[in-house]
Parts: sequence; structure tokens; C-alpha cells
Amino acid sequence: MAMVTLRPNESQDQLLKRFRKKVVKSGVLSTVRRKRWFVSKSEQRRVEKKKSMRRIKRRQYLKAGND
Repeated sequence: MAMVTLRPNESQDQLLKRFRKKVVKSGVLSTVRRKRWFVSKSEQRRVEKKKSMRRIKRRQYLKAGND
């Protein structure tokens, strides 16, 4: 859990900014977004394979463009 303590002479805006940074760095929000809906194992594998293919095609395209 992300926790911040108020420092001496620190404004609430600064405190909130530090808290937001800590939350983003901890990855809590991305985990919540990812687990918002149930995704079966087969669906996860299918999505990962699709992402992998896209990544490979992009690399090949970028490599061909540099030649």
C-alpha cells in the first residue's frame, strides 16, 4: 500500500503529487485495471500471442526501413 507522511512546511498539493507518484510506481492502478474483468487462460494466451506477432512484425518493419 502506498503511504506518504506530511513533511514539515509541505503543502497538500505537494503531498498529493508525491502520493500519486508512489501509486504509479507501485503499479497498483495497472493491476486493478488488468483485473477488472475475468480473462480465461486460453484468452490470455491468445492475446499474448497476438501481441507477440504484432511486436515481431513491427521489429521486422523497422529493421527493413533502416537498410
